[in-house]
Amino acid sequence: MAKAPVLTPQSEDFPRWYQDIVAKAELADNGPVRGTMVIRPYGYSIWEQMQAEVDRRIKLAGAKNAYFPLFIPESYLKREAEHVEGFSPELAVVTVAGGKELEEPVVVRPTSETVIGEFMAKWVQSYRDLPLLLNQWANVVRWELRPRIFLRTSEFLWQEGHTAHVSEEDGRQYSERILYDVYASFMRDILAMPVVVGRKTVKERFAGATNTMTCEAMMGDGKALQMGTSHELGQNFSKAFDIQFLDNEGTQQHAWTTSWGVSTRMVGGLIMCHGDDNGLRVPPALAPVQVVVIAVRDDEAVIERCRSLAAELTDAGVRVELDVRVETSMGRRATDWELKGVPVRLELGPRDLAEGVVTLANRVSGSKDAVALDGLAATVRSALDAAQAQLLAEATERRDSRTVDVTTIGEAAEAAATGWARIPWATLGTDGEAELAKSSVTVRCLVMPDGSLPASDSAEGAVAIVARSY
Repeated sequence: MAKAPVLTPQSEDFPRWYQDIVAKAELADNGPVRGTMVIRPYGYSIWEQMQAEVDRRIKLAGAKNAYFPLFIPESYLKREAEHVEGFSPELAVVTVAGGKELEEPVVVRPTSETVIGEFMAKWVQSYRDLPLLLNQWANVVRWELRPRIFLRTSEFLWQEGHTAHVSEEDGRQYSERILYDVYASFMRDILAMPVVVGRKTVKERFAGATNTMTCEAMMGDGKALQMGTSHELGQNFSKAFDIQFLDNEGTQQHAWTTSWGVSTRMVGGLIMCHGDDNGLRVPPALAPVQVVVIAVRDDEAVIERCRSLAAELTDAGVRVELDVRVETSMGRRATDWELKGVPVRLELGPRDLAEGVVTLANRVSGSKDAVALDGLAATVRSALDAAQAQLLAEATERRDSRTVDVTTIGEAAEAAATGWARIPWATLGTDGEAELAKSSVTVRCLVMPDGSLPASDSAEGAVAIVARSY
């Protein structure tokens, strides 16, 4: 009888495959309240790597980290009508605290434009105080009726940036800088995910924004995932919260604001973009463990050499874990590390040691070769670089081969069954967008033929990317 696979094959049931990986790679578990999640240590270590890389880029863009309250007065949200209307179905509201009914209900933070706007109004008086560039790492709550770990949960972790500027153009340039220099570059260079950068349609725009820009990625099943967004808020929030400043001519002006964010949803994207039927495949640039050094047998000399190899690689700047759990079978350990997607396994046994070699198993290419112990750090670095490049190349090839140009709404709906479609926005329009929505197909974003951002919602020549999505 054939041995049952560790994971449900992707081709058989992609959603079940995803759930299997989340559980068996020890990434996360369902929380006790429907829609919440417990992020396990390995899953959290991946999120920490994402945080560190994104945070570094945010700081290079000039923003500074701060922290604002989890509880927001309900009246704050009501000041920006479109904002509260967009978020009302997802709000968690506290009406009783300390054994008493509150005079004013408080909302558990769904996003922080309102509370941060309140304090921007206090801190900004002059054009010299601008731009004000803030970011916070926090949890947010948006009540989710159809939860899926990492992708849609009632509570999730994220960063949210909020900025105020002297002019619309300054705000626009900064929101685009975040989109390209922070988000898109991180997703391409670290996550090895070739995202499409575009402009959301009015229907898909963030509640209260004048423009929403997005990074969209294709998953292994051809569906799209919104990986991150950057919003121009115009003067909507500055007028609602009275964020005013004296300009250099002494005239009182309202500031122009932006907001932007990425979340733990990126972990779900990572799984679905790069995972295979053997588990996760974590890009080496991101991997919390880039190399695991495994002692094949309970042999003192082997274990000691494994320890020294781990130390050598650590000194060479490689993130290493040592596995000397010799009481557990080698097959079980190899499977566990494969499930977790560690890019390189180094397996050392007595015979390898005697021959001056170690077995290098490459998680991405699937190759398994005996390599010399001498000069191992350079060999490992080369393998990691090749794995990173291969993941990006595979994801790019999948996106490009499963994206087709179409000319009719019917063709767009058909193409979206297995991938993405590109259709002129002038052909589709808002009526066509509504028609596609009946088939659960959405316009992921608008792009110009050369891949650049459309300057407006009705930019001539804009192309709509349409797909099913998570």
